[in-house]
Amino acid sequence: MSEAPKKSKISASRRLALKTKLLKMAFVMLEKEKDEKKLERETTLSERVPPLQLSGLSMQDLQALCKELHHKIDVVDEERYDVQAKVDKNNKEIENLTLKISELKGKMKRPALKRVKISADAMLGALLGSKVKESVDFKANLKTVKKEEEKKEEVTDWRKNVEAMSGMEGRKKLFDAGQ
Repeated sequence: MSEAPKKSKISASRRLALKTKLLKMAFVMLEKEKDEKKLERETTLSERVPPLQLSGLSMQDLQALCKELHHKIDVVDEERYDVQAKVDKNNKEIENLTLKISELKGKMKRPALKRVKISADAMLGALLGSKVKESVDFKANLKTVKKEEEKKEEVTDWRKNVEAMSGMEGRKKLFDAGQ
C-alpha cells in the first residue's frame, strides 16, 4: 500500500516566482556585503597605513622611511606567522578530537584487506622471527578419532509396506520407530 505523493499547496508558477524573488534578494544582499567589506577594508587600510609623502624628502629621509617600512613589514610578518602557527595548532587539535570522537562512537572505517596466501611455515617465521627454523608438523600432535560406523537402514521397496503402514496402526508404528 503506497500512498499517493502529497501535492504541494503552492502552484508551480507561484513557487518559481518565489524562487526568483529569493534569488534576487540574495544577489542584492551579496552585493551589499561585498560593498561593505570593500569599504571596511579601505577604512582599516587608511587607519593603519598613512599615505606616503615622498616629495621634498632628502636621500637620508627616504632611507630612514624605507628602514621604518621594512621594520613594520617584519613586525606584520611575525604576527602573521604567529597567527598561522596558532591556526595550524588548532586545526591539528580539532583533527585529533574528531578522531577521538569517531573512535568513541566506534564507527571506524575498516580498510579493505587483501587475501594473502602464505604457508604455515612462512606465517610462523613472520610471527616468531628467525627462532623457528625447522618446519613444524601440525598434524603430529592431533588426536586420532575413530569413526563409528553409521547404521545403515535397510532399503526396501516402499510399495510392499504401503498397506501395512496405512491407517492409524501404521502411524503408530512409525511413531514408535522414531522413538
